[in-house]
Amino acid sequence: MQKMRDLGLARTTVVYNSMLKLYYKTGNFEKLDSLMHEMEENGITYDRYTYCTRLSAYADASDHEGIDKILTMMEADPNVALDWVIYATVGNGYGKVGLLDKALAMLKKSEEQIKGAKVNSAYNVILTLYGKYGKKDDVLRIWELYKKAVKVLNNGYRNVISSLLKLDDLESAEKIFEEWESQALCYDTRIPNFLIDVYCRNGLLEKAENLVNHEKLKGREIHVKSWYYLATGYRQNSQIHKAVEAMKKVLAAYQTLVKWKPSVESLAACLDYFKDEGDIGGAENFIELLNDKGFIPTDLQDKLLDNVQNGKSNLETLRELYGNSLAGNEETLSGPEGDTSDLIEEKAH
Repeated sequence: MQKMRDLGLARTTVVYNSMLKLYYKTGNFEKLDSLMHEMEENGITYDRYTYCTRLSAYADASDHEGIDKILTMMEADPNVALDWVIYATVGNGYGKVGLLDKALAMLKKSEEQIKGAKVNSAYNVILTLYGKYGKKDDVLRIWELYKKAVKVLNNGYRNVISSLLKLDDLESAEKIFEEWESQALCYDTRIPNFLIDVYCRNGLLEKAENLVNHEKLKGREIHVKSWYYLATGYRQNSQIHKAVEAMKKVLAAYQTLVKWKPSVESLAACLDYFKDEGDIGGAENFIELLNDKGFIPTDLQDKLLDNVQNGKSNLETLRELYGNSLAGNEETLSGPEGDTSDLIEEKAH
């Protein structure tokens, strides 16, 4: 950036926006105002991305007065179109600082601006934010408007089902899942997985099993996480034999390139099962599978098997290797589109 300044090339908004984004992402919020002041001094206009980046920084810093200031500046700037993205961004900012009434007022304004080529994106963002703020009726209301406005694709179904499950409205989520099944859309394993996960967490194992069997009958490949949710549900409900069988399917289907991994507790419970059953052969096969999938180094295999043979738990051994848990993202209901701020920011850009 300094080299561009020296050469007289730092003359466009997009150049400064890149630096604003860098400072925002690295938490150097104090540099944002000085950079925007430099833009003003050099006669470089702000655009929507400039404002949205500064707004997001104010939100992250819980500075509601800063959010108010940016909104006032945007509303007074004739070069900035106040569309649904802007109001959703402001609403998300107010929500981050706990000003729910202001956040909801901005979402209403955002709704009024839905038009143009990005209707799907608008409905996805707005219904996700309503879900984030606990407004189930508004999620369902937006969902009905969404379906009337455009053809809903998989990302819409992911967002609404995820939002409803976070709001504990399983019945509505199940109905929308049935709607999704009736559509001629490409298969998206994340959608049934949302339900399988919630069923298993809440002890509704028969429902989870029925859904997995339903997917099988449809000729669909069962995702590794589906088996893992079942394994975890079985373990939590003391059905250890079933948990072990499901975990074997997890390891068989697991691909080393994925970021997600099963928890230490789940793996240790399986090894404890073999120990309690006196099934040394089963334990040895399971440990070899752990090694084949890269969960444990070869030199740890003998120690784990020795623990099983001598009636010792392997939980502490695995924790010494990996810490408290292998799992990095077991929680699936954080939102399939990722962080809402990032989704809005993408549309603003």
